[in-house]
Amino acid sequence: MATGSDREYGCSRGHFRCCIWRMDKRQVRQKTVDFGVGMASMTAPLYISEASPARIRGALVSTNGLLITGGQFLSYLINLAFTHNKVEEARSILEKIYPANEVESELIALRNSIEAEKADEQAIGDNFLAKMKGALSNVVVRRGLYAGVTVQVAQQFSGINTVMYYSPTIVQFAGFASNKTALALSLVTSGLNAVGSIVSMAFVDRYGRRRMMIISMFGIISCLVILSIVFFQAASHAPKISQLESTHFAANATCPSFLSAPNPTSWNCMSCLKAECAFCANGANEYSPGACLAKTSDLETSCHGQHRTWFKDGCPNKFGFLAVVFLGLYIISYSPGMGTVPWIVNSEIYPLKYRGIGGGIAAVFNWVCNLIVSLTFLTLTKALGSSGTFLLFAGYCVIGLVFIYWFVPETKGLQFEEVEQMLKSGYKPLAFKTKSTRGENQSA
Repeated sequence: MATGSDREYGCSRGHFRCCIWRMDKRQVRQKTVDFGVGMASMTAPLYISEASPARIRGALVSTNGLLITGGQFLSYLINLAFTHNKVEEARSILEKIYPANEVESELIALRNSIEAEKADEQAIGDNFLAKMKGALSNVVVRRGLYAGVTVQVAQQFSGINTVMYYSPTIVQFAGFASNKTALALSLVTSGLNAVGSIVSMAFVDRYGRRRMMIISMFGIISCLVILSIVFFQAASHAPKISQLESTHFAANATCPSFLSAPNPTSWNCMSCLKAECAFCANGANEYSPGACLAKTSDLETSCHGQHRTWFKDGCPNKFGFLAVVFLGLYIISYSPGMGTVPWIVNSEIYPLKYRGIGGGIAAVFNWVCNLIVSLTFLTLTKALGSSGTFLLFAGYCVIGLVFIYWFVPETKGLQFEEVEQMLKSGYKPLAFKTKSTRGENQSA
């Protein structure tokens, strides 16, 4: 993972190229670990979110990401100190991973890379700051960072972690008042993320990293735009507020902002929720005008006691299931491409010597963006509404798609040395190669 010659001869190459369809025992173990880490990454934020007080939920969920970021960066710093030369051990590892006729060629390629790395280390020394300066002054590393950071930032600003962290709240935005129903539907959408990761394992080495991300982005943008339209329609058709229904409850039960509004007849359920009040639906038909009440537990109990539904996060609407369907399609679009491929790209795009530094920088960008998006989501929904927030994320994704198209090369089937040579010579979007030169020679 990190820079340093201890990754020599097969350890790094075996790790980063293990995602081939023909899987051996080592790869099965790797995928098992990946699955476990993925499950932990998905469930830990959900557990923190559900167990936290609302006023500090965002901060606690974001702290999870901050601690992961710090741990990753610390591991990169620690591993910078190691430098070893273990040829026979590397040969033994390669023999377990590669066919016998490919082991020697892999050793030769790795030996050349390590020797070049050591020559560079002698020139600039082992000091971390010197290596960082050397990385940023290296045109290959800079171009690799353009690609690596681009995909990590695009991943987070697609809004995925807001969906994963706040999926029960989003489902309630769609009009499902029951906490149990919202949680059940959110678990379904979360499970789709794991299914998408399995799809990625099957296709990422067949169709390529760049193509998977571009297709994924088109799906994400489409779903976010449709979600924005669905939430806009839901807000536009929200039930009106009836003053008669509101005064039906106890004295001083009506929302104070509604009583002081200059034009209360224009109020609907969304206006009530924006005023930090709650909507008690009409008992006969929840789409008919209902009551706007102060958000208290006593009034909630009174509302339920009259066999009415209490809405405090979203309004009753006929578009709720449509929102959940496209939320699921959004996750299905995200997971096989933007969910997994950015990490693959960052494992392949940097020269061997600077792979730890490059991957660490990209990971920091990923988790900082995660922090920003997670902290601002609920604030954005209050300021822009659910519709405006999803449309904003769609706009971010359009920008991300443009950057991916221009800055991210295809690395499928390329040796690390070939990726480095491609970055050194520069590349254009339509000139990316998807097969290694060695593969072409073999097929010829």
